[in-house]
Amino acid sequence: MTQPPRVDGRTARSERTRTAIVDAHLRLIAEGDLRPTADRIAKLAGVSLRALWSHFADMEALMAASGQRVLEQRDASYRPIPADLPLPDRIDAFCRQRVRLLEEIGPAARASALKEPFSSALQSYRRMHVSRVRDELTSTFGPEIGTDEDLLNALTAISLWPAWSTWREAMDLPVEAAQAALARGVRALLS
Repeated sequence: MTQPPRVDGRTARSERTRTAIVDAHLRLIAEGDLRPTADRIAKLAGVSLRALWSHFADMEALMAASGQRVLEQRDASYRPIPADLPLPDRIDAFCRQRVRLLEEIGPAARASALKEPFSSALQSYRRMHVSRVRDELTSTFGPEIGTDEDLLNALTAISLWPAWSTWREAMDLPVEAAQAALARGVRALLS
């Protein structure tokens, strides 16, 4: 019988502290604090400011860890859409899923938009999100897209956070109306 590897207590405690800090950072963002301070994060995490800085060299490192968590949550929430569905059903399923994912990442996307121009970590996570959306599109609409890079680019642009943010925030559309706009755009591009 093989014994499970022994976990050092300090390592486990350190990981719990690190997780609590990232959880607190993301919770503050979700509650609308798009620029939480280290003091507020540490207080909500139940750790000292010193503990926060011993786990993260700076806010950029904390944002990178939070960005990784958001990406992991997004990946866990994603469900492949069967490629053998009729096109109207694939469009409907794709749009419903994109809306769900965009609403889930909304608070983090808003906070990231404030800091992304100055953060190489956030710029990297943005590129990963774009890549994942392109992969979703090509796996869902491969026969329709084929090798048409312009079509893939157009579909990608209307499926990302900036378009969603425009519909939901700048135009003040409810979720259903924004989803209808997305679906109409996807249908028009694929027709």
